[in-house]
Amino acid sequence: MTEDVNYLKEWNSYEVGHCDAHHPVIAAIDLGTNSCRLLVASVNVASLKKTFFRTRPNPQGWKIIDSFAKIVRLGEGLHKDDLLSEEAIERAIEALRICKKKIDLSHVSRMRAVATEACRRATNGHELISRAKNELDLDIDIVTAAEEARLALTGCAGVLNVKIPYAVVFDIGGGSTEIIFLKIDPEGRQRPGYPILFDVIDSISIPYGVVTVSELYAQFAASPEIHNDVRGMVHEAIAKFIEKNNILPLIQVDKVQMVGSSGTVTTLAAVKMGLPRYERKRVDGTFLQLSEVHEISQSLLNMGPDLRMHHPCIGGGRADLVVVGSAILEGICDAIPTKYLRVADRGVREGILSELLMAISR
Repeated sequence: MTEDVNYLKEWNSYEVGHCDAHHPVIAAIDLGTNSCRLLVASVNVASLKKTFFRTRPNPQGWKIIDSFAKIVRLGEGLHKDDLLSEEAIERAIEALRICKKKIDLSHVSRMRAVATEACRRATNGHELISRAKNELDLDIDIVTAAEEARLALTGCAGVLNVKIPYAVVFDIGGGSTEIIFLKIDPEGRQRPGYPILFDVIDSISIPYGVVTVSELYAQFAASPEIHNDVRGMVHEAIAKFIEKNNILPLIQVDKVQMVGSSGTVTTLAAVKMGLPRYERKRVDGTFLQLSEVHEISQSLLNMGPDLRMHHPCIGGGRADLVVVGSAILEGICDAIPTKYLRVADRGVREGILSELLMAISR
């Protein structure tokens, strides 16, 4: 994927193979419903103990040395019988095989691999996990929705604004969407991996993801009628969560910030910016007005599959998924009408790396 190539170019000045106790190499794998994604990072232990994550990673403390992402559509057909198909498992194994080669080449000393909604839901998810262990010597944890949300939140923490007391952070995945409401602790002591301290007030996982919704509606998924239906269903699915946590009155007095993490959010930001190709450095941390979210979403809906397929920031593999994702995103924005949405090109992988860094720094 283009964004992962640029992710690597942004920080990669490290000589692969240089690994010792003072410069360990760590890795994170996120096996989702749509994609398999890997990050590998080199750590400078001495510098890490003196520095913390900011809005951008400090290159003296750690830096990305390899990155990989591949669409595997693990959740393909899952809505029919709650089973991972043999074809989907094979695609995932092949992607994991590439991840394992990169991990071995980089001499990774600490890593964590997680699987999310597709493996949680599938009755045969253990078959994929067993094959990864037996064939590739990869241990993969099937994490709960709450654990997935926590990791995504940890990965996005660097873009939170400490001056705004509350935040809603969401991640639109392939199989589900996680939404977290939290309170910022401006007085908390910073520590590696956590630039801002916070307390999670509540979270919710709703069964709407770009793959599951696309498969449910098949060739009609990118139609205006289905777009509006999905938008309304998402709004309704989180309405009680919003009411329960008294979020709307807090929004009215500008005490809530919203951060979005997903390919949908980053794609809309790149389209809005008119980028000739996706650039993570420019997209990560940028802001979208909610009016712009709705405007771009509708323009994508009306663009047509051919134009979307050839758009430099979308591509063929995401041409229809981005329309479904934008419907989910609009539903979230309808329910949580903050003035701005902050874009985070980071998530579960970065959350895993943060926690590995935390363990190293102790």
